[in-house]
Amino acid sequence: MSQKLVIEGGLPLRGTITPAGNKNAALPILASCLLTDEEVIFENVPRIVDVLTMLALLDDIGVTIREIAPNTIGLRAADVRRTELDPALFGRLRASLLVAGPLLARCGHVETPLPGGDFIGRRRVDTHMLGFRALGATVASSRTYEISAPGGLRGSQIFLDEASVTATENILMAAVLAPGETVILNAASEPHVQDLARCLVTMGARIDGIGTNVMRVEGVDRLHGGTFRVGPDHIEIASFIGLAAITGSDVIIEDVRLEDLRMILLTFERLGIRVEADGTNLRVPPDQELRVVADEGGAIPKIDDGIWPAFPADLTSIAVAVATQTHGTVMIFEKMFENRLFFVDKLVAMGARIVLCDPHRAVISGPAQLWGERVESPDIRAGMAMLIAGLAAKGVTEIGNVRQIDRGYERIDERLRALGARIERADD
Repeated sequence: MSQKLVIEGGLPLRGTITPAGNKNAALPILASCLLTDEEVIFENVPRIVDVLTMLALLDDIGVTIREIAPNTIGLRAADVRRTELDPALFGRLRASLLVAGPLLARCGHVETPLPGGDFIGRRRVDTHMLGFRALGATVASSRTYEISAPGGLRGSQIFLDEASVTATENILMAAVLAPGETVILNAASEPHVQDLARCLVTMGARIDGIGTNVMRVEGVDRLHGGTFRVGPDHIEIASFIGLAAITGSDVIIEDVRLEDLRMILLTFERLGIRVEADGTNLRVPPDQELRVVADEGGAIPKIDDGIWPAFPADLTSIAVAVATQTHGTVMIFEKMFENRLFFVDKLVAMGARIVLCDPHRAVISGPAQLWGERVESPDIRAGMAMLIAGLAAKGVTEIGNVRQIDRGYERIDERLRALGARIERADD
C-alpha cells in the first residue's frame, strides 16, 4: 500500500539534525565492491529506497551482504554469478547502470537493460559507452547494452562529451583495473565523485586529480577490501537550510563539509538566507527576514544550475520552494533537465506566485501565503520541495507517493519530528 505524509504547517522548528550519508556517493561506492573478491565495509550508508534497490541488484549478481550495524554494511563479491542484469531490478533505479563499469573490469562482459529512475528529462547513456569504447570495449545496443572486452581493457585518454557524473564514475571504476594510464578529461568533480575516488584509493587504486576535471588513473592488478565512510549529503544539508530558513526555525546541522557548500551558500545568500558556521556545524538562525538580493543596477536576479562547482541541479526544486517565501522576484533557470520544474503547479495550488515561462525557467514572486493542500510527489527533489512548502504553509498538507521522497531522504518524518515538526506517515 502506498503512503502519504500529513503535515501541519506554520510552526517553527528547533534543535540539531545530522545529515545522512550522501545518496549519490553511496550508490557508486556500493557498486565498487564488485571490483574485488574481498569484503569491503561501508559506513554511513543511508537507509533509503534507492540504496535498498542497489543492494537487491548486487545480491542478484552474487554479492554477499552483511549488515554490521545501523548504516554500516559489509559487501563481498567473492563470486559473480551473473553479468546479464535483471530488467525488473535494473529498471527501478537510474544508478543501476553503475554496476556496468566494475562488472566490465572484473568479468570482461556485462549486459544491461535500460536504467530507470526519476523522469525529470532525457538522461543519456552515450558518455558511458564512449568511455567504455575508449578503454577497448565493444558496445552493441538495441533495447539493451551488451558491453564486452574479451581481450581486456586498457588505459586510454578519454575526453567526455559532457561532464556526466555517473559516466565519470563508471569509467573511473572500469579504469582502475585497466593496465596502463587512463586520463579522463572533462570529468565531473562533484563531492560524490570525489567520495567514490577516495573509496577506490582506500581499496588500492591509484588516482590523481580528485576534485578536478582531469583525473589520472594508473591501472593496478587487483583491489583489496577495506573500510570507507560515506561523506555527508550536501543536497540534504541544503534542504535542511532552506527548510529552517522559511519556517523561521533555529536549527543546527552537524557533520557538514563546508567545502561542499560554497556555491550553495552563495546562492542562498541571494535569497536572503544567512548561516553561522562553527567547525563542522552549521546554524540557521531563527526569524530571518528573507529578501532577494537584486543584481547590480536593481535587475531581477537569476539562479541557475550547472556542472560542479556551480549550483547543483538537484537543488533547483528546493530553491523554488524557498523563493516562494522570500521578499522580491527571482528567476530559477533549470538548464539540465526539461521536466524538473513541472511540479510548480502544485506549489501554485498552495498559493505560490509562480510563472512557468517554459520547461526550464520559472519566475517566483514572494512572499506568498501558502495553504495546506493535497499534492503528489513526482520525484525525489520535488517531493522534498513540497514537504518544505508544507511546513511553511497554514493548515494541513498531504503529500502522496511518499516513496519518491524515501528514495533520497532517510526517515525524514522521524528526523523532522525530533525538531518539533508535526508530520506523520499514514497509509494512503
